[in-house]
Amino acid sequence: MRIGIDLGGTKIELIALDNSGVELLRQRVATPQGDYLGTVDTIANLVTHAEQHLGATGTVGIGIPGTISRDSGIVKNANSTCLIGQPLQQDIEHRLKREVRFANDADCFTLSEATDGAGRNTDIVFGVILGTGVGGGITVCKQLLAGANQITGEWGHNPLPWPQQADLPSPPCYCGRSGCIETYLSGPGFSKLIGGELDLEKYWQQHHESEACYHYLDRLARSLASVINILDPHTIVLGGGLSNIERLYSEVPKRWGKYIFSDRVHTQLKRAVHGDSSGVRGAAWLWPLRPGN
Repeated sequence: MRIGIDLGGTKIELIALDNSGVELLRQRVATPQGDYLGTVDTIANLVTHAEQHLGATGTVGIGIPGTISRDSGIVKNANSTCLIGQPLQQDIEHRLKREVRFANDADCFTLSEATDGAGRNTDIVFGVILGTGVGGGITVCKQLLAGANQITGEWGHNPLPWPQQADLPSPPCYCGRSGCIETYLSGPGFSKLIGGELDLEKYWQQHHESEACYHYLDRLARSLASVINILDPHTIVLGGGLSNIERLYSEVPKRWGKYIFSDRVHTQLKRAVHGDSSGVRGAAWLWPLRPGN
């Protein structure tokens, strides 16, 4: 049995899967806001109660909005700021008395979709989160890539490629730079472009021929083209709130060809099969299937 935890800013979700990926149990509770020790307690209690309910002990994987530093063992780059600088892995392993595997939430999303989702039949998958932020992850043959700095797939903090006059002036980013892809393609970034509209799906349905939508499609095409030129993935899978916009899947591939260094483009752009569940499922899949487990 595999247990996955998705540690989000507003909720903590647990899923238990059998070895074939069938869901055995799902639970969701509110995240203790700004309370690190409360967060540790909540995660440990969720796992304990799930195992008691199912009568079995499982492996545990956790997806977090940041990463565990390989050098210090503490959390870095986390949107949930109460986690930053904390020994989260050490504290959770101490409470559960076993090894626990951690990964960035975008990596978990990608692993889920590569394992038994939209990218399950292809070798190289680039998973994309288009939500409050813009994140990404990479799998090769259903294995996550983890680089020297543990920032694999962080395409959102590269500059928007092939900038045009309509892209200027470059918006400031919280990372301290300006013109990052995230400032253009995230939900908040697009909302600023259209004057603060909250229901982005409704906006796209009503204004899909607008200049704002045109620029969004072209910016997404340019940004993904730069990834394709480097990684050459077989499948790009979209997740996050903006991934529900249907026109992305038909319109972006029509536009990215002129930016890609190839006579033909075979990369497929797909919607996530598991939707909002991909992150928690991917956390469970951080433990690969081995004979007997």
